[in-house]
Amino acid sequence: MKTETYEFYHQSNLIQLGNLIDDLHGVHVHLLMLQRRYYRIYGKYASFARICNHITQLKQRTKPHWNQLPSQVIQQVAKRIHLGYEKFFDNIKDRKAGKTKRKIGRPKIKPNHKYNSLTFTQAGFKIEGNRLKINCLGKSFTFWKHREWTGSIKTVTIKRDRVGDYYLYITCEDCEPSEKLPLTGNVAGADFGIKTFLTLSDTTRITSPEFYKQGFNAIRSANKALSRKQKGSKAWYRAKWHLARVHKQITHRRRDWFFKLALRLVRKYDTLAIETLNLEGMKRLWGRKISDIAFGEFALILQWTFAKHGKTFLKAGRWAATTKPCSACGHPNENLTLQDRQWICPDCGSHHDRDVNAAINILQAGVPA
Repeated sequence: MKTETYEFYHQSNLIQLGNLIDDLHGVHVHLLMLQRRYYRIYGKYASFARICNHITQLKQRTKPHWNQLPSQVIQQVAKRIHLGYEKFFDNIKDRKAGKTKRKIGRPKIKPNHKYNSLTFTQAGFKIEGNRLKINCLGKSFTFWKHREWTGSIKTVTIKRDRVGDYYLYITCEDCEPSEKLPLTGNVAGADFGIKTFLTLSDTTRITSPEFYKQGFNAIRSANKALSRKQKGSKAWYRAKWHLARVHKQITHRRRDWFFKLALRLVRKYDTLAIETLNLEGMKRLWGRKISDIAFGEFALILQWTFAKHGKTFLKAGRWAATTKPCSACGHPNENLTLQDRQWICPDCGSHHDRDVNAAINILQAGVPA
């Protein structure tokens, strides 16, 4: 499975896509309210098959206007709710069994401004070149086809972001395999840090540009401009969209840097190991800086890039000791503090850089992700 992303051109009929998404938000609200009523009456939630049968009855009785919406898209709305309840109940079982402490809440009704996508599965659309035709609207929409997709189309998703731009996500199966990169014989472990984004076991150091920090003045200016506007006015909406554009630009710059860095690493190393971190706990300690560095997002991009090009990606467990043990003899230095950047092993006398030593231990403790 592989997903390609394309942006729609700015065109006057895009407002019809927005109206279609808003209509599906009404379906989303109705089905969640239905699930809550069903639970109050019967003490359990309705299954996906029962909900689909009920949707068919609603189209014939009280919701005839739903017949104008794509039937498979409505089913996908019901499926999202069904999967949400499945995750909710599975999480309850896992927490009772002691498998996790993470709590997942039951599905909630999304406000209109946060419901921003729809999904086609097999019918209701047609793609010809760089134009997407939606049958229920009888309209075609042009998108920027900057690359070809391979394989057979499985799903087509349309998403609207906070700025009001629309994107097309085409998910294909049986795709052509990506080109494998030549082997270099290099292996490395990577230690994540706040001051230094990555420290590799071969002493390479990579510093994060901290894009949020760079754009902080622009964000502050846009927020102040928004606060001066009367809520709900045209000027307020313009200021709101401007603030969203500033955040979107920062996000795109960060992701672009992540992908370029991941490609640079996959070209240099055959095997790379990283550590598994409790990022939520780190956010409570260091706050915005951890979110700015976004190591969790980079780890996902790195894993995907290594898998795409046939290289080995490893992860050290969250509870694996990587900082205090000596990478040469394994002796744990219990007296090591955050202020100690250089230290000498009291057992074997090896001199260590704190981050490089941790990167070597991460490589030794790594297991396939």
